[in-house]
Amino acid sequence: MVASPSTFTSVDRMANVLLGWEMGAGLGHAGRLKPLAVELARRGHEPAMALRDLVHPRRLLADLDCPKLQTPAWLHRMVGAPQIPASLAEILMGYAYMDVNSLEGLVLGWRDLMRVTRADLVVTDYAPTATIAARMLDIRVVAVGPGFWIPPAEGPLPDIRDWAPAPAKRLQESEATILRTANEVLARHRGRPFTRGSELFRGDRALLCAWPEFDHYQRKHLPEGERWYGPNYLPGSGVEPDFPPGEGPKAFAYVKSGFSDHPAVLQALAAAGCRTLCYLPDVATGKKPPVPHPSIRYATGPVNLAKAFDGAALCVCHAGGATMVQALLAGVPCLLLPTQNEQFLLARCVERTGACVNAGARPAPVDYRAIIAELSADGRAREAARAFALRHRDFSHEQQTRDLVDAIEQEAGVRSQESVDR
Repeated sequence: MVASPSTFTSVDRMANVLLGWEMGAGLGHAGRLKPLAVELARRGHEPAMALRDLVHPRRLLADLDCPKLQTPAWLHRMVGAPQIPASLAEILMGYAYMDVNSLEGLVLGWRDLMRVTRADLVVTDYAPTATIAARMLDIRVVAVGPGFWIPPAEGPLPDIRDWAPAPAKRLQESEATILRTANEVLARHRGRPFTRGSELFRGDRALLCAWPEFDHYQRKHLPEGERWYGPNYLPGSGVEPDFPPGEGPKAFAYVKSGFSDHPAVLQALAAAGCRTLCYLPDVATGKKPPVPHPSIRYATGPVNLAKAFDGAALCVCHAGGATMVQALLAGVPCLLLPTQNEQFLLARCVERTGACVNAGARPAPVDYRAIIAELSADGRAREAARAFALRHRDFSHEQQTRDLVDAIEQEAGVRSQESVDR
């Protein structure tokens, strides 16, 4: 039986912390959790990771000496789930939250992970099912991440397609569905029920890793006790950037094969005279490059972005927080290619800074070459990107990581000597 974390109050008691990523794709999830794991281990705690994907983040996490386990995965199709989700609740409806027995299977998988790792605390990155399992075991949960899966605590779960809003009744019924399913699982195992859908995502404490201009829900104020921690990501890791030689502007592209226009974007970069370093995961694992060209070089793995944006003129990405943030902090404009709602909402927010173009909001066919010429020139977009970098020049990733781990320790009821000294 896992002991309640409330029993761990001694300053020299170390904690077993399970960091779990359940939903979403891309390197950003593992990249957000790695610095926390490193800092927890440095302070003497015992981190373990449960990851949705053990393959693509492998190099990213290769130097991290802690258990890396597979997240319990939903491998089936949920009949009757909305084809185009209008809220976080409807995303969960397509992910087992319409059937108690299916959800219970995933919850019990998480429960066993927590038992195997002897978890005193769970840190979640878009992992609502882990939150149910932790509540079943009376283990506290700290949720870490950007605004999208750290929704406002009060009120119903927001509409994530506000440009085509769903009826309020539909949103209410969807949230009621996931609460009934989750609470039935908890009732079977004598766990406390949830009262709001937001609790599945926020856990017992939510650490909002965003700035106001990066908030998907455009919150004007945060409740007392909450703060903007700024985006959390993993800087300074990955392979050395190796741009093609020549005189054209340097562009870094992180694109995926699932985005159907990715060959058109790469062709436009070549036509614009850019020297492009492209990380395309499928190519890095052996697939043939979609656009062979002398001005495009394909990276063999995730790239060290702290170096890739030094002297770069342009970033092309799918509005993934980690890549976009590091580009903007370096004063580099971005061409954003959102592939789903979360990315579109974020791209729409950041476009308002003037430093980015949200191609997802442009009518098809998109004139990528014109956008690339606009962004790579020394004009308004670059000026806005430089202004963004200046506005956040005091942001320290190292200090942010320390602040997040301080909060995690506080929630676990433990303190390392370092946090006591501070």
